Amino acid sequence: MSGFGYNGGRSRCHEVFISFMECYAGADETKQCISQKHDYIECLHHTKEINRSREIKAHFLKSQAAQGADTRKAADKSASGVIANLGLVHEST
Repeated sequence: MSGFGYNGGRSRCHEVFISFMECYAGADETKQCISQKHDYIECLHHTKEINRSREIKAHFLKSQAAQGADTRKAADKSASGVIANLGLVHEST
């Protein structure tokens, strides 16, 4: 592997690859380099980063939907509050 990226210079994962290859070359068993392998794969594909971003986005959308529902309930309550304050309609909660 030359280490040059598409736009010249080093590729973004070259240092991680070198670390993985040094471990692999000096290891007695391939199991010793599993963490370096996972780091290299993550550098190439960003799977953990993408999954974490999706989790954060889902949580954000869920919290925004809950906040919107709470705001809608408060607006409905305040809109019907004029009649309830007169005592003509008893509000049920």
